Amino acid sequence: MDDHGSIPDDEDSSGRHSGHGGHDETADGRRSSADERAESRVERSMLEEEAEDADEAEREVDERYEHGTDHGGGGDDHEGHGGMHEGHEQMFRRRFFVSTVLSIPVLLYSEMLQAWLGFSVPAFPGSEWIDPIFAVIVFAYGGVPFLRMAVPELEDRAPGMMTLISMAITVAFVYSVASVVFSTASTFFWELVTLIDIMLLGHWIEMRSVRRASSALDELAKLLPDTAERLTEDGDTEEIPVSGLEEGDLVLVRPGASVPADGVVEKGDSDVNESMITGESKPVSKEPGDEVIGGTINGDGSLRVQISATGDETTLAGIMRLVEEAQESKSRTQMLADRAAGWLFYVALAVAVVTAVAWTVVGSFDAAVIERVVTVLVIACPHALGLAIPLVVAINTSLAARNGMLIRDRIAMEQARELDTVIFDKTGTLTKGEQGIVDVETVGDVDEDEALALAAAVEGDSEHMIAQAVREAADERGVAPPSAADFEALKGRGVRASVDGDAVYVGGPNLLSHLETDVPSELTAFADRAGENARTVVYLVRENSLRSSSDRASGEAVSREGELVAAFALADVVREESYQVVDALHELGLEVAMLTGDSEDVARAVADDLGIDTVFAEVLPEDKDEKVTGLREQGKFVAMVGDGVNDAPALTRADIGIAVGSGTDVAVQSADIILVQNNPLDVVRLVKLSKASYRKMQENLVWAAGYNVFALPLAAGVLAPIGILLSPAVGALLMSLSTVIVAINAQFLRRVDLELPSLPGVSAPREPQPAD
Repeated sequence: MDDHGSIPDDEDSSGRHSGHGGHDETADGRRSSADERAESRVERSMLEEEAEDADEAEREVDERYEHGTDHGGGGDDHEGHGGMHEGHEQMFRRRFFVSTVLSIPVLLYSEMLQAWLGFSVPAFPGSEWIDPIFAVIVFAYGGVPFLRMAVPELEDRAPGMMTLISMAITVAFVYSVASVVFSTASTFFWELVTLIDIMLLGHWIEMRSVRRASSALDELAKLLPDTAERLTEDGDTEEIPVSGLEEGDLVLVRPGASVPADGVVEKGDSDVNESMITGESKPVSKEPGDEVIGGTINGDGSLRVQISATGDETTLAGIMRLVEEAQESKSRTQMLADRAAGWLFYVALAVAVVTAVAWTVVGSFDAAVIERVVTVLVIACPHALGLAIPLVVAINTSLAARNGMLIRDRIAMEQARELDTVIFDKTGTLTKGEQGIVDVETVGDVDEDEALALAAAVEGDSEHMIAQAVREAADERGVAPPSAADFEALKGRGVRASVDGDAVYVGGPNLLSHLETDVPSELTAFADRAGENARTVVYLVRENSLRSSSDRASGEAVSREGELVAAFALADVVREESYQVVDALHELGLEVAMLTGDSEDVARAVADDLGIDTVFAEVLPEDKDEKVTGLREQGKFVAMVGDGVNDAPALTRADIGIAVGSGTDVAVQSADIILVQNNPLDVVRLVKLSKASYRKMQENLVWAAGYNVFALPLAAGVLAPIGILLSPAVGALLMSLSTVIVAINAQFLRRVDLELPSLPGVSAPREPQPAD
């Protein structure tokens, strides 16, 4: 082994993660147990209804969920949970389209709509029964599921959206049927069917957004092979089920085959397609010692892989758990809409009672009073309120996924708008986590390219991290190193090789002492500057022969002189994106902090280079969460961005945990949001998208609630003394107008600006992707 001298290890280095944590579900940030029980009962009610007309596959999914199947992260359980959401989506989709088609005759033969819009349709014997018959069918097929879903809310004495919808459609249905029997002046059949249609549409959109957010990961689960080729002790292969693999098994992955489980390459070279995990479209080169992820697809080479994780411990299983939790999480604003619906339920009942009493006192209790009360209760139904949040969530989810963000907790996505401090782990997040040449100084007539070429030639046979950094720097500059021979590792000093007949050395300060080489003043100053920034310095020394060519031919002894020609400063390479993310977060008014186990000098050098506001250096892994707690105790709303196993407690402690990279346990267990592209710039996109989404949710809730605030008093008749009385037709028009405005406003979220600033000398970030 070669030795370039001691280089301290960074305590922030990332690896396979085993951290397990999660945010406490407190009253101010998470769903209460009562909310969870209510939601669970609502879902069970939905599944019971769906079981009546779903196909056999959907019945199996419903039965599994109804009996409390454990979703522990295995493939079958995940498929069942994903199937449950798909079953809900298909139920609402089917009922929406069937109910909409059945509503068309009701609208065409509604006398109120005909008079209002100025059209007529042919009448025939029995045509007067079209409205009631078709409306009853729509109510039974599309409306009864809402009645079933309202039962748990009523049993828990917590009326919400389902109760309000059920009240409106039930009142409209009963009154309309009674109007046919008792021949009253007006009916609400057309309002009834449109009300049911819009509510079905809103719930279909909500289920669709959840299902589409995880569809790519559902497809990933299907990529896992059913069997694996395990190598036996005598070198043969045996085909076994993937479930039979154990840690330590050696498997053969043929060209074009899927990797059966997580492991480490023991033998072979190939390119592996990991796009389904990381979003990186370019295949990743794999060689002995590299990790591979189960479910990724092997390229043209053959690999022998030693299994390191199976079953629930694999990356894919972790992602499945992530999807399951994302599906179960519920937007805080959606809960606000549910609470608003609960309040509106009581408000509507109160207004209806006041309306009945007031109109009875003024006149008498007759059909007109009943019609006025019914108008109040029907108009109270939240057409727009039912669409206000699902539409925004659907677009938000699509935008986030297309821009490399997996949202594990919707509440965290909404809260990202409130951030005032973002803490970044240094190694592997702001930096690449690997040594690289950051500065070069030469003396005499040797230029930087020539110095790199000589150093790369000497380091050609070395596996040391400094050797890799030198070769990478030469490659980046397009420098072709000359041939070298007689490579030798000098323990504790560096390496030596022969280049064009001259001995060339690369090593640290110990090498200079060994060769008794004088250091020019310019290189001394260079080393001092590098030391101030906690950078490692290695030197390039060339020994030139002092004899002529004739002397060499005669074999006479020669003297040699060591010439110090260049020095290289090495440090953990800062990502290009890090300059942009700090600048962009400052533009948004956020403070940026950095957390690292490195020395104060190293941390300060990186922070000054990036313009970071606060630095926590020499922090032990077990103490990182204390730094996050300290900032929170100062009243700051904090996000933690990290990727290492020792970042897990800090990710959990932060108000919002953001993991860079989804292929690790810490991403699945400790973070709220996962940046699949491993790009810290997506933190800026997250904040921008959160602010825009929440703004749209608020606007939609204002429009939805504003309709009721305006329409309910008019429906009750507060302006009747001056001749203004809201008719059911006008009320329905306002109701529809509010719904249209909410839908259009939500679509404007697609135009949110997710562009990031460009800095001179830094490559432009990838373009933000629009929603589907």
